[in-house]
Amino acid sequence: MDDLSVVIEDPRWDALALETLAETALRATLTHLALDPDRCEVTLLACDDARIAVLNGDFRAKPTPTNVLSWPAEERAADAPGDNPQALKPGLDGLYELGDIAISFDTCEREAQAAGKPVTDHVTHLVVHGVLHLLGYDHETDADAALMEGLEVKILGKMGLNDPYRN
Repeated sequence: MDDLSVVIEDPRWDALALETLAETALRATLTHLALDPDRCEVTLLACDDARIAVLNGDFRAKPTPTNVLSWPAEERAADAPGDNPQALKPGLDGLYELGDIAISFDTCEREAQAAGKPVTDHVTHLVVHGVLHLLGYDHETDADAALMEGLEVKILGKMGLNDPYRN
């Protein structure tokens, strides 16, 4: 499958079988939204806190570690808060280039431990979250957050994972 390219900069990701986990999360997200995963392209950078802090500083002016960052290939934001994002537009080759995601091992592991959940479950959630950002979903307003988080809960539920927003 060539819909997901994974670049692993931190070898600790290998123990989580990240490529398989991310492929499963990507496919579940796209399928839930009635998109053909074989026609969508995403690149995932699996890094550590030091690298993601640089990226966060460069792109968001927040030079601190974070769990996940997303760079959509094109702006797809909804016209109004709580609305669905704009539809995807295929490239000349008929494929949909969604964009890039970076995820930090250190922050993911720390957050999973603090929440008392398996790291793989948390990483799966963050990949789903990152893919939704690539598709134009966000959580800037309460209405947008409700839409995005509702999708995450449904997608993760179909994957057999618990609601990440419930304590």
